[in-house]
Amino acid sequence: MAASPTPDLPAHLRRYVVDQDYGAYTPRDQAVWRHILSRLTTCLETTAHPSYLAGLARAGIGVARIPSLAEMDGRLAGFGWRAVAVRGFIPPAVFTELQSLGVLAIATEIRTPEHIDYTPAPDIVHESAGHAPILADPTYARYLRRCGVAGFKAISSREDQAVYEAIRHLSVVKEDPAATPAAREDAEARLAAACAARTYVSEGARASRLYWWTAEYGLVGTLDRPLIYGAGLLSSIGEAGHCLTARVAKAPLGPDCVAQDYDITRMQPQLFVARDFDHLFEVLDAFEATLAWRRGGEAGLEEALRARTVNHVVLEDGLAVTGQVTRLERAAGSGPVLMAVLEGPGLLSRDGRAVGSAPWHGTALVVLAAGPSPRGAFRLELPGGLILEGFGRPEHAVTGLRASLGGRPLDLPGDALLCFSPTVPSVAGGPGDPGAWDGWFGDREPAAGEAQAAARRSRAAALDPGLAARYLEVRAMREGGGPDPVRLRLMLDELRSRPGEWLLREEIQELLDLEPTPKA
Repeated sequence: MAASPTPDLPAHLRRYVVDQDYGAYTPRDQAVWRHILSRLTTCLETTAHPSYLAGLARAGIGVARIPSLAEMDGRLAGFGWRAVAVRGFIPPAVFTELQSLGVLAIATEIRTPEHIDYTPAPDIVHESAGHAPILADPTYARYLRRCGVAGFKAISSREDQAVYEAIRHLSVVKEDPAATPAAREDAEARLAAACAARTYVSEGARASRLYWWTAEYGLVGTLDRPLIYGAGLLSSIGEAGHCLTARVAKAPLGPDCVAQDYDITRMQPQLFVARDFDHLFEVLDAFEATLAWRRGGEAGLEEALRARTVNHVVLEDGLAVTGQVTRLERAAGSGPVLMAVLEGPGLLSRDGRAVGSAPWHGTALVVLAAGPSPRGAFRLELPGGLILEGFGRPEHAVTGLRASLGGRPLDLPGDALLCFSPTVPSVAGGPGDPGAWDGWFGDREPAAGEAQAAARRSRAAALDPGLAARYLEVRAMREGGGPDPVRLRLMLDELRSRPGEWLLREEIQELLDLEPTPKA
């Protein structure tokens, strides 16, 4: 019952896909799933958007056992989506690109009983029981895909990367029973420091907030009687019960929701309410209009400059130059931008496909002026006092480059790429051809989920063999053997010496049709 890697995915995405390894789930893991889904389906009968409960069965999700992701993949095809198994957190660019392609990335791990009400870690409860069922609504499914496009094209900063890595580390530590209290405190302090170090709110951060306040923590309907559709609420027992109370402020959803930050370590004190799913597109349209991907021009170049990350600049003829924008040369110091300086490594691409024989590792210049890249010896006197001279070679390469602006020599290398475009229609996040970029420069160890795998092994090893046997015995009774009241009561007596083992006690009491004992 393993989810096979989707063969039609690009290779740079396919390498993040893993086998579900269904047999690795312990009987206690299955009990965790049953407990959460039983409570959630009861709680959400009257509080979730109608598409959610209708979509559970259609997505191949039931209360009795953790779903097979291979089966879910086939079921979601009926919604125009696919499902793949991944291990824990994957890079945001990978997650959003998958989403833009209509592929739901589902973490294979499952939370521990200690964090049964809520966990900051991605797990199969959140990703499958939270995100998948609501895709049965075609309007919402279209929104989620377009939201993925916006997140994929938004420009993220170096600071965003530090926050992502801190969140991933915290989620691993919180779900690892071997982690010490000091390790948990250190992980929380690392996340707080990374968040505090942000000097501005990037496009990527704003895209993340839009996703959080809609796809993760969104409400829909009226302010006084909203319904739940966000996956973070749908998959959290604690949040599902808490979010509709008067303790949580409700505000109408609008483009300004991206100004509101969130804290993954606690329940949200405020949520946004969409009028209906069509309303989501109104907000998304307004947000996209602010992105460098849509705006291009000087504003887009400035966004890329501030981010200090790899992005791609799209020229009027469709050529895209990938690299890190490190400098903008302006006429008379503060006039219009005449030239953008990008440092490598980088590549040229067109329509999402790399062009040229190889990536470049030096400097690329995008000159905001008309004209083809020169071949042979050249001297160009351009508007704004920009003068360029050197020798042009194939594939936009120049050698012997000399440049001056207003009579002032510019500090540029003699060998560079030189591209011309009267305007810059778009500046978008990441490389112009993610697959080619991954092939040349990608991390050859994509299993950035090895820490999650280690935590999962640690959890399995930490489960007492005697308890594991009892969980298995109870599950066998549930799945066909029928309850043995005498044996079940003996097990209840055994658990008197384990007051913290509330989950197994609840499983036994349910089979005996007894009122559950409150959690210790």
